[in-house]
Amino acid sequence: MVNYREIIRLKSQGYTNTSVATSTRSSRNTVAEVWQLTQDKDISWPIPDELTNPDLQTILYPGRAGINGRKLPDFETMHNELARPGVTLSLLWAEYCEQCRNEQVIPYQHSQFNEKYHAYAASKKATLRIKRKPGELMEVDWAGKTLTVIDEAIGAPVTAYVFVACLPCSLYSYAEAFPDMKSPHWIEAHVHAYRYFNGVTRIVVPDNLKTGIIKNTRTDLILNRSYYEMAEYYGTAIIPARPYSPKDKPGAEGTVGVISTWIIAALRNRKFFSFIELNHAILEKLAEFNAKSFQKKKGSRLSAFEEEEQSFLMPLPAAPYETAVWSTATIQPDYLIAAGNCKYSVPYEFIGKQVDIRTTEKCIEVFYHNNRIASHVKVAYAKDPIYLPEHMPENHRRYLSYNTESFLEWGESIGIATVGVVKTFLYAYKVEQQGYKSCASLMKLADRYSTERLEAACNRALSYTPNPSLKNISTILKNGQDKVHPQSSVVKTSGQYGITRGASYFKGGSDND
Repeated sequence: MVNYREIIRLKSQGYTNTSVATSTRSSRNTVAEVWQLTQDKDISWPIPDELTNPDLQTILYPGRAGINGRKLPDFETMHNELARPGVTLSLLWAEYCEQCRNEQVIPYQHSQFNEKYHAYAASKKATLRIKRKPGELMEVDWAGKTLTVIDEAIGAPVTAYVFVACLPCSLYSYAEAFPDMKSPHWIEAHVHAYRYFNGVTRIVVPDNLKTGIIKNTRTDLILNRSYYEMAEYYGTAIIPARPYSPKDKPGAEGTVGVISTWIIAALRNRKFFSFIELNHAILEKLAEFNAKSFQKKKGSRLSAFEEEEQSFLMPLPAAPYETAVWSTATIQPDYLIAAGNCKYSVPYEFIGKQVDIRTTEKCIEVFYHNNRIASHVKVAYAKDPIYLPEHMPENHRRYLSYNTESFLEWGESIGIATVGVVKTFLYAYKVEQQGYKSCASLMKLADRYSTERLEAACNRALSYTPNPSLKNISTILKNGQDKVHPQSSVVKTSGQYGITRGASYFKGGSDND
């Protein structure tokens, strides 16, 4: 038989066809043909010992397979089939045995079948086996398969997306279901995973999903701001896998597949009416999954985590990270920003400026050039905007402080006449607030003319009418009538006819003439 292994080894080292033919006692045409078929099949050296020369002959020349020997599987077809969802080597081996029975040939046993396939896969492309350090990595991903939660309010099914986190050193895993895959739930899932592991890894390896990674090229890595902030809070680094390179996070990819069978498929026939109920069931299955013994080595994911990895995790912060959503806004003339169903104030000096808004479950923060300029306690709903006095200009602040008690106190501080006019303004309407404008204008008159003159003007106005108007008082102050003391008699009177003039008045003389 042609020594296929030796031909491939020597040609991969750069020897000529003549040299290889002489060494393997084959013709140059055979060497050239074998090397060409090897390249067509994408087989490279080194080839594992499990792949013998007869096996290589069957792979390179399928038509030359012996009839009386064992049937070698079609590894290339198997390699492509394994890329499809849900296909495993056990399923392919069962199909291979059925095919052998139909062709009346002897199949390989399950262990030999697996060994030969792994040898073939190893010959197809060399893979760097990286020794994972304990506590170094946490690989995260969304499971491809979903579950369903029945919404009791509308009676309709809601899709549940399953988040999966894996520590590749021990393969200890975490899973949780969410109603969507948006940024808040993506970050919340990380926080819950850290709490489940009771520690933080130094590196997080996610996929290049848009909720976490904005841009990932050879030269640039731009993270979602909230995702970056979460990593900073826990002291970890986010290093996403290369695009279209799932082998950069094999732990998560493998765990996703196993969890899809062990948890998602196991719960497929159960009905859940809330995400709390569903996640409780997932945690039960997850505990079984982590405690399940390994097939090819001693222990389980749980025992490996407790013995080898848990002590190497970084400690959790005193309080968990609050999921934050960032947005931008330009401050309008009313110096308000909108967050949720409410509006909140910012300092009026920033009108016309663009600011960054950080929204969490408990608070609203506003930043300008990375400096915090405002902070509010978040409320679920408020009909009116929420203003802080320190954010307002002086005149607006004064207006908001207006109320009946403050106006009366101010009037009493000036004098009896002033407080009498204030009461007239307030009680002249059905609603006291309708008189606030007149009272505020009266206060402005005090600032303009002084409180002493205002008290005198109010006293003068009340001497004319019990219900003076703002215009009356303003006219008195403008004309200076508050400075003139009233006299008991300004003209002569005579009898019952009131004012009389003497005859001399009409002659141009005086009354004494």
